[in-house]
Amino acid sequence: MKETTGLWKKASAIALLAVSLSFGTVYAEDSLKTVYHVYVGDKHMGTVTQKEKAEEIVDQNLKQAQGEHEGYDVELLEDVSYVPEKVFSPEDQTEDTVQKLEESIEVGAAAVELTVEDETVAFLPSEKEADEAVRSYKEQYVDAGDLKEVEEREQDEEPEIKDSTIIDVELSEEVSQKERVIDADDMDEMDEAVASLEEGTLNEKVHTVEDGEVLGDIASRYDISEDELLELNQDIDKDESLQVDQEIQVTETEPLTDVLVKEEGIKKETIPHETEVVETDELLKGEKETKEEGKDGEKEVHYYKDKRNDRTTDEGTVEETERSEPKKEIVLKGTKEIPSKGTGDFEWPAVDGSITSKQGERWGSFHKGIDIAGVKDRTIKAADNGEVVEAGNSGAYGNKVVVDHNNGYETTYAHLESIDVEVGDTVEKGSSLGDMGSTGRSTGVHLHFEIHKNGSLENPLDHI
Repeated sequence: MKETTGLWKKASAIALLAVSLSFGTVYAEDSLKTVYHVYVGDKHMGTVTQKEKAEEIVDQNLKQAQGEHEGYDVELLEDVSYVPEKVFSPEDQTEDTVQKLEESIEVGAAAVELTVEDETVAFLPSEKEADEAVRSYKEQYVDAGDLKEVEEREQDEEPEIKDSTIIDVELSEEVSQKERVIDADDMDEMDEAVASLEEGTLNEKVHTVEDGEVLGDIASRYDISEDELLELNQDIDKDESLQVDQEIQVTETEPLTDVLVKEEGIKKETIPHETEVVETDELLKGEKETKEEGKDGEKEVHYYKDKRNDRTTDEGTVEETERSEPKKEIVLKGTKEIPSKGTGDFEWPAVDGSITSKQGERWGSFHKGIDIAGVKDRTIKAADNGEVVEAGNSGAYGNKVVVDHNNGYETTYAHLESIDVEVGDTVEKGSSLGDMGSTGRSTGVHLHFEIHKNGSLENPLDHI
């Protein structure tokens, strides 16, 4: 019984205390005022009784910066935050706080930071321009239209292979994008971003001197000055010659990332025809005759090519399809020996024509041969089998050919326009020696023809 009464008394006391506290709280809330602690980043500026005063200062700074940096979106470099607090008798710090706030606010340009393996490439005003910079870099090595086609192609879509089709365009190292707020003066132009991707980093390497190289050649090759080259190689005397295989420190820029292009295409290629040579004694030795014309075939080649920037790293054939079969060419090759000994039976040395001057006295001197003119064809023919012992210009005879028939006879052909044979050639009766002309001492186009036997002049009309 005592225990129950004690519990009731304790509960009543707690209830009374709760009522008293409740009335006290209501009284305190009526007496409290709200102030706002203003922070720039994590730095406390002070308090303001009206948050709008601080917000107005922030807006003014943003508007002013926006006017100064037209074309950029501006943001605070550090966030301004407000933390409310209720106090009984707040001290009005608004004026001091607002002044501190204005002095501490820093406004920058909203930017997208391009990075490759955590190395900053450039800052650009928007994601769109960042994407465009990467696209422009790729377009240094692939046609813009081809790149657009690749970008618009569905991931699982098989491209139609044409004469030349770009299958894929990737970067060897990923270009990442991060949203940043920067000083507007640090913003880059589009072409600067593309140049940074292409020029990349400056790396040191060793160049081995080749024969004939001088400092200027090496400096030009690596796009540095001679002074920079000497600075890197302080042991080199610029007045001394370089030695072959001497090692020199140089610097060379390498792209931060390479453009990897996969290309496939269809091209037509010729399948060369074979040539079969068949020997025959129906033709003279040295003569050839085509019995059957050959013809090249054609094939369609589906090829692939992988490129890294503008350098081909791999290429090959996917498949080949024959479109037309090549046709073998058959060539007859003569084996019949041309007899170098004449028959003694001479034939007319021209193509038709007539004698315009006979052997004998003429114009106060002796005419050694006969002259033939008025031909249908200017070809001069060997009067019999034999060997050419003279072929060239010979004064009054002009261009002259002499054939030894190896049977005591020799024939002479003069005033030729051109000569088809050389000394040492074996000629067959009726074969071409050259063309009729008017070289040397001549009164017109004709052939002067002589026959000699054992060194003595003979009358051609006695033999033809």
